[in-house]
Amino acid sequence: MAIPLAQPGEQSGHPDTASTTRRRAFRKLLAVGLVGSSIEWYDFFLYGTAAALVFPTVFFPHSSALTGTLLAFSTFWAGFVARPIGGVLAGHLGDKYGRKPVVVTCLALMGAATFLIGCLPSAAAVGALAPVLLVALRFVQGLAAGGQWGGIMLLLTESAGPKRRGFAGTFGQTSVPVAVIMSNLIFVAASGLMPDDAFLSWGWRIPFLISVVMLPVVLYIQARVEDTPEFRELRREVSASAVVRAPLAKVVRDRWRTILLGCGMLSATNSLFYVSISGLLSYGTNSLGLDRDPLLAVVLISSVAMLVVIPWSGHLSDKVGRRPLILVGGLGVAAWAFPYFGLVDTASLPLILVAVLVGFVFQTLTYGPIASFLGELFAPNVRYSGASLSYQLSAIIVSGGTPFLMTALIARTGSTMPVAAYIMLMGLITFGCAWFLPETNPAEVRDDPHAVPGRLA
Repeated sequence: MAIPLAQPGEQSGHPDTASTTRRRAFRKLLAVGLVGSSIEWYDFFLYGTAAALVFPTVFFPHSSALTGTLLAFSTFWAGFVARPIGGVLAGHLGDKYGRKPVVVTCLALMGAATFLIGCLPSAAAVGALAPVLLVALRFVQGLAAGGQWGGIMLLLTESAGPKRRGFAGTFGQTSVPVAVIMSNLIFVAASGLMPDDAFLSWGWRIPFLISVVMLPVVLYIQARVEDTPEFRELRREVSASAVVRAPLAKVVRDRWRTILLGCGMLSATNSLFYVSISGLLSYGTNSLGLDRDPLLAVVLISSVAMLVVIPWSGHLSDKVGRRPLILVGGLGVAAWAFPYFGLVDTASLPLILVAVLVGFVFQTLTYGPIASFLGELFAPNVRYSGASLSYQLSAIIVSGGTPFLMTALIARTGSTMPVAAYIMLMGLITFGCAWFLPETNPAEVRDDPHAVPGRLA
């Protein structure tokens, strides 16, 4: 039996019973969205940890330490190159055929690709074929990640009441720190339970093989979750324009400015996040001489703070609007960029923790409301395409290249100051893009119990 989600005007049986049933169904959907998206991002972020700490040795053994790290981060980037492609394909299909089937496909694809990475032979066994296969599977991971974000986000926000969309969307966003915690804990456990030689030989594969747990989640969503009320309402419309035949073409033609501004709005959160979870691990171990596990612990502790700030920021965006939080977050990242690297360069773990923790708070002020905000900028019949394209363009432009850029800039200049300047620029870009976008949850909408946030394309 599928989880029934509320539809406008829908009632069955006694009003109190129907309302209770809908609330239970929606709580289950929030839980499913959090679990499914957490496992998906676990698979994706695990690669970043491995690229910083393991892949240079396993897949590029004949390169120098710097070259091996740059090559590993270039394969890391391949996933981000694929994400806009996945977002485009999933958005087109999701706007035509529904959110749920696309989400199910993307989750299954991610689980399979991650499991297969854990099965790959090393370069010592098959030579150049090993990194080629690694890049191919990373590309598949990127396709899946690019498609799932928009689907999960819309399943949650389109199924929420109009006054709780900001909070509902954060259950997909909160999966990011959950995934970081999961990937780092499992990586630390696997590396700590065996000698380094054994871990580099076969132990690193264990965190990837664990991705097989994605299968039950996929089966549950397929069997028990219905598509969103808004999409089902579109399918019931008799108008030929209700479901757009070419949603991607329409949204690019009509709303390209919004897509580009939405992409730029993600610059601060994406750049600082990937510096902290991947670039910092490489820099700390290779340049500052710090041990791997304490650095991973810094990322873990900071991610716990994200678990609190993301839902709070989404809830607050339902009360005060989306843009104010994003504007504050962008300015905060810009202002914190140079203090961040000043603290990191002390090589003091407590000070590095302060740097990452404060940075995560600022970037999550932006990240929390973005799920609802990006969706509300587009009409329901092109929403998957528009929101996904905005989100995933930033992945290829900012997210994937940031660890590579950080490593290359530090190697060339011997200083973290160019990286700090880059992060400051990203924060200012976020602020500027949010400034020029419309508020989708203004005061007149928040004060009207029947008004729905967002505007149609």
